[in-house]
Order: sequence, then structure tokens, then C-alpha cells
Amino acid sequence: MSEHANPAADDQPVPAYSWYALSVLVLIYVLNFIDRQILSILANDIKADLGVDDAYLGFLYGTAFAIFYALFGIPLGKLADSWKRVRLMTIGLSLWSAMTAFSGFARDATTLTVARIGVGVGEATASPSAYSLISDWFPARLRATALAIYSSGLYIGGGVSLLIGGVIVDRWNAAYPDGGPLGLAGWQAAFIAVGVPGLLLALWVITLREPIRGAIDGIETPEDPAPFRTFTTELLTVIPPFTLLGAAKRGIGALALNLAVFVAAIATARGLTLILDSGDGLIYAPITDQWLFLAVGYYAIYCWATSLKSRDLPTFRLTWGSPAFLCTILGYGTVSFMAYAGAYWTAPYAERVFDIDKGSLGLLIGGPAAVAGFLGVTLGGRMADWLFQRNPAGRLYVVLFGLVAPVPVTYVLFTTDGMVLFFVLAFVVQLFASSALGAAAATSQALVLPRMRGIATATFFLATTLVGLALGPYTAGYVSEQNGSDLSAGVIATLWISPIGVILLLAAIKTVPGAAANLMDKARAAGETGI
Repeated sequence: MSEHANPAADDQPVPAYSWYALSVLVLIYVLNFIDRQILSILANDIKADLGVDDAYLGFLYGTAFAIFYALFGIPLGKLADSWKRVRLMTIGLSLWSAMTAFSGFARDATTLTVARIGVGVGEATASPSAYSLISDWFPARLRATALAIYSSGLYIGGGVSLLIGGVIVDRWNAAYPDGGPLGLAGWQAAFIAVGVPGLLLALWVITLREPIRGAIDGIETPEDPAPFRTFTTELLTVIPPFTLLGAAKRGIGALALNLAVFVAAIATARGLTLILDSGDGLIYAPITDQWLFLAVGYYAIYCWATSLKSRDLPTFRLTWGSPAFLCTILGYGTVSFMAYAGAYWTAPYAERVFDIDKGSLGLLIGGPAAVAGFLGVTLGGRMADWLFQRNPAGRLYVVLFGLVAPVPVTYVLFTTDGMVLFFVLAFVVQLFASSALGAAAATSQALVLPRMRGIATATFFLATTLVGLALGPYTAGYVSEQNGSDLSAGVIATLWISPIGVILLLAAIKTVPGAAANLMDKARAAGETGI
């Protein structure tokens, strides 16, 4: 049970400042998910006002956000590994808050999509910085717990967003049935109301103290003398067409392969568009954007991974070159595939099926969801740490539970005619699904060196976004639209991925202990020095 911990530090009590700083990070993450998840309670109003369909709503919540969140998370993860993480979070918080407020002035789907992209870029700063900071504030024995507490902001924010959004929309529309100041509808006012406070929170965040990187593990890492040079290099490896320059530097063979991957990605996107486009003549059909966005995203990830191999072989070997790491993050990606779809569509589904006003929905879904998510992620993180002390792969059993347990509950949730049962099961699904996050995050952090934690976090979120967020909500929305706006059929269609997740997590359980035990040797073999 290595986890490259410093035994002396691991036995010492955690300073009060670490818990204070963690509480601030939780608040940031709460706001992060208020700004992200509020789209759920606003979905039906946006659909009516902008003339879009369920597929677009899934695309807006998932793909438009996820691709840019994932791609910019890579260079920003690198910057989190080499620059001041507190400053980086402050800048990102300011950006995503401003873009959330800007969403409130959108008058068409294109403007709303651009704003959503901006939110994704800003929010990409948060978790790479936070995961790295937490790993420097807390010893190995408490990291899953600390990461789980941080991750509770996801569920608190998601729940609170429904409460806030529902109240704002109902009251605004009641006061201004024909549009309020500047002609704003209730859903637009809600975006502005949740975006502006983030600009004020940024003034608090900048006061946090930056910890010494790696000191708590006895692997103190000096600051990069040119952090923005490495950030720029990383940025150019993931943004087409600059990706071609990086490939050309590695030789004609690498360039030819890079071009072949790009052509294959675009051809696949075109093929999927032709196969899946129903040609129903909607005002804004996102199907072309969905697959084009994904094609460019997956191509960019390929470019970055191959570039990382040539520039930083130790990091590549411990992430992309590690079956244990890949099985862990992809296994959790299948959890997020179902969880994001269910979390996003629960409120719009209840509004359509049970004909409940938004304020009541926020109270009956949002409040319980915040409680369930907090309980699930914190209890799951604590159980993961307890199991880890007894089994090097113990944390992964919690991830496996978070994958399997919600499946039957989700099926009943989206098929029941009983309103009371629906709200009870919504609580249970959130409780079960949220238990996996802290365990998966801590496992991924345990498989890399301190200097690699930002990149490891960004890679971890590639799975949660490009597998989970980019595909889960859209799949549910697309299937719904193909079945006459049947959200029940749409969400249930996402459950098919669970057997794939089980296979991946069983493989992770088998491989993670050996990968963690041989971490230092593998890093040295790849050329790592100073350890």
C-alpha cells in the first residue's frame, strides 16, 4: 500500500488551515455546478423559447460544454502542475461566472452554445488545481475523504441550482409575463443571477495560501521557472491545426499518421450524421455539431497523447501507458455516462410527466439531491479510505458499487407513475451514484507522481466528460426525440453501458495494486529523475 506517502507526515494531525482551505474549494465547486447544472431546470423553457429539441438540449448541456472543458483541461492541468494553482482557479472562476451571466443575454441557440463553451473553458481550471492542492494539503490516508468532501460541491451545487433556478424563473415569469427589463425571460434572469456572485467569490479565493508542492509526500517539487512556456506548448498540442506542426516535428511518419487519424475522425462524424439524422426540419438540429465536436475532440486528444509520449515519457507511462490508470478512469466514465444523463433529465422529465411548477421541482428534487449527493460522496469516500487500508484495490469496490447499484433504481425511476415514489427514487439514485467519485479520483491520483497530478486530473476528467458528459445526456435526448420526446426511453437507453463499466472496473481491481506498488520503478524506467 505505497501511494508514495511520507510516513511522518501521514501520522501528523491535519492543520486547521487545510480544512478551512478545503471548505473554500467546496464553495467554488458548489458554484461551479450551480452554473453548470442550472440548465436542467431551465431546459423546457429554453426549448419553448428558442424552438430547439431534446437532442439540442442534451448537446448544449453535454457536448458543447464537455469538449472544451476536456480539451482546455489538458493545458490548464499542465499549468496547475507548474504555476500558482490559487491564481489559476481565481482566473477560471471569474471567466466561467462571466460566461454564465452572458448566457442570460442569449437570444438564439448559437449564442447560447458559445456562452456554454466559455463556461466549459473557465471551469476547466477548477478540478486540476483543486485536486493538486488537496493532495498537498492532506496526507495519503485522508485523500479520498478530502477529495470526496470537495466533490460533494458537485452534488450540493447541482441540487441548489434546481432550487435557485426554479424560484427565479417562477417569480420572474409571474412578475413579468411578457418579459422583464431588457426583455429578459425567466430562464435568462436565472443565468444572470447565478453568474454574478462568482465574480465576488473570486476576491475571496485569491487570498488562499499556496502549499509547497509535494512536501507532504516527502517529494518536494520546485516551481517551473517558465510555467507559461510549458502551458503554451501543451495548448498547441491540442488545438487543430497547430497539432499538425507538433506531429511534423516528430517526423514524416508521425505527420502521416496524424492526418490519417484526422480524416478517419471527420469521416466517422460524417457517417454518424448521415445515419442518425432524421431530417425532421427542426429550427436547430444539433446532430451535425454533436459528431463534428466529438470528432475534433477525440482527434485532439490523440494528438495530445502522442505528443505527451515524446515530451514527457514518465507522465505518459503512468497515465496513458498504464492499464490500471486507464481502466480506472474509463470505468468511472461509464458511471458518469449514466449519472449525467439521469441528473440532467430528471427535472425536465418530472415537469412534463407530473406537471409540477419549477419552484416545487426545485424543492422536491434539488434539495434532496443536494443532501443525497453530499451523503453519498462523503460516505463513499470514507468507505473507500477504510477499504484502502485493508486492500490496495479497496477503493475500486466503491466505484463498482456506484456503477451497479443505480441501474435498477434508475429504471424504476423513469417508468413509475407514482409521484411520491419518483421523488424517493431520485434521492436514492443520487445517493448511490455519487458514492463513486471520491474513490475513483483518489485512485487516479495514487497512480502518478506529485508533479503529474494536474495532468492526471485532466486525464481523469477526459473520461468523465468525453465518455460521460459528452455522450450520456445527448444519447438520452436523441433517443427521446426519436421516440416523440419520450425522456423515459431516452434515459433508460443509457443503462446499456453498465456491463462495459463492470468489465473495466474488474480489470482495474486486478491491476491497480501492482501499478501503485511499482510506481517509482516505472517512473525511473521511463527516465524520471530526482525521486
